[in-house]
Amino acid sequence: MFDSRLIALAFVFGPLSLLSFGGGQALVPEIQHQTVTVQHWMNDTDFADIFAIARAAPGPSTLIVALIGWQVAGFWGALVGSIAIFLPSSILVYLVGRWWQRNKQSPFRKAIEKGLAPVAVGLIFAGVVVILESAHAGWLGLVTTAAACATLAFTKLSTYSIVGVVVASYALLYYVFPVLAGS
Repeated sequence: MFDSRLIALAFVFGPLSLLSFGGGQALVPEIQHQTVTVQHWMNDTDFADIFAIARAAPGPSTLIVALIGWQVAGFWGALVGSIAIFLPSSILVYLVGRWWQRNKQSPFRKAIEKGLAPVAVGLIFAGVVVILESAHAGWLGLVTTAAACATLAFTKLSTYSIVGVVVASYALLYYVFPVLAGS
């Protein structure tokens, strides 16, 4: 049951669990690096496909680890990957949470809060860059990403509205003006 692939999954995702400042999305660049470049479990296109499936499914963004585990070692790979990505950070959050509640006025706590916010934002941005590269996004994908980000940042439009507009625009572009879409 336990072979070298399962051990490798635990050793890749266990330490990453402890680095997920900003949520699971912040781990995407390192997950991509480990699974594609270091371990060679898949190529960039496979990673982008698995990422899309993980994001479309309900649940945490770290669901991608279960899908990678499944690809690497079936059911047991999905189980080991999931445990490795959730257990270490859950234990750490529990222990830190206990300290955090007892030390509300600590200057150390305030410094951590101020220092980790920009780190989380940077890691999430790095995840966007890695996914765009893995998906081989062309000029249209980059423009769409920038427009969606700007719209979310500077308007009160809902995410659902933006997704609807993008889907309608791409459908129009690909089916009515395929030459502009490059297809």
